[in-house]
Amino acid sequence: MMRAPRGLSRLLQAARGWGCPGAMSRYGTEQRGRPNSPDYRLYFKTADGKYISPFHDIPLFAASKEKEHYNWKATAMPKREGDKEIPAKRSKTTGSEVLFNMIVEVPRWTNAKMEIATEEPLNPIKQDIKKGKLRYVANIFPHKGYIWNYGALPQTWEDPNHMDNITGCCGDNDPIDVCEIGSKVRYSGEIVQVKVLGVLALIDEGETDWKIIAISVDDPEAHKIHDIDDVKKHKPGYLEATVDWFQLYKVPDDKPKNHFAFNGEFKDKDFAVEIIKSTHEHWKALLHKKTDGGTINRTNVLVSGSPFCCTEEDARSIVQSAPMHVSGDAVSPEVDYWYFCPK
Repeated sequence: MMRAPRGLSRLLQAARGWGCPGAMSRYGTEQRGRPNSPDYRLYFKTADGKYISPFHDIPLFAASKEKEHYNWKATAMPKREGDKEIPAKRSKTTGSEVLFNMIVEVPRWTNAKMEIATEEPLNPIKQDIKKGKLRYVANIFPHKGYIWNYGALPQTWEDPNHMDNITGCCGDNDPIDVCEIGSKVRYSGEIVQVKVLGVLALIDEGETDWKIIAISVDDPEAHKIHDIDDVKKHKPGYLEATVDWFQLYKVPDDKPKNHFAFNGEFKDKDFAVEIIKSTHEHWKALLHKKTDGGTINRTNVLVSGSPFCCTEEDARSIVQSAPMHVSGDAVSPEVDYWYFCPK
């Protein structure tokens, strides 16, 4: 059996110690409140019905196709601030790639800005609200809503108190974002195993907001897409569209265009993995009360040793205190308007 590189072994052992369920675990969701309204919530639970936090209790690492076979390539990027060790360059192995769990918040082609409620107990998915109104992203020529399945990696946190030594900006106080570029339209609350391909460094209103580019491992093209250059080869134009989308998506709301570190250049898989490792370490500090969490709600059920761990009964009470699920409201026809934003 192929052994994992030493640096990865430590990370995997740490991940297992953070309350990771078994490799074959499944997750479900439960709707509460009224869809298309401010009180709508989507809570998460395990296969045996235990309510959990998707932010804290779903493991970052997913099972690999071949048990305990991993390909964790070391990065050639400079040592990042706060990292004690970056392993030396290693050659590729023939083992299966490291897979991560992605929490889908927004399905492709939809407009509602659904997100993990980081400030609420058990962190359900809810719709963002700005200025008292439900938030929808605009349709920007030639796109309809989000152009990927959009979501986040659990057990990661972009620390707003940590100045990124690459971008020069602090984190945005959220789990790290993921753009899944596979061919399927996913659903909100779905847990998808993904391969990381690269990363884009968005600077959003002065905050570092990394966008991980990934593809679901069950996608028909996943076997031939392993890094950011493969995306350029097999999905030409997709990365350029991604930059355009993130640059312009707030313009219809009378906000300026966003900008990027590295002049909008996508960094490769190795670089992206280092970013994920860093945000995972920040999350661990958050859950062990080693850093100021501010308004982040750290209530969890499965994180071993966390002072914020609650009982299954407490978690059930949190969910049951939310309004019962009822039929949803109609969505305003303005959501379907189309905007042309000059570059």
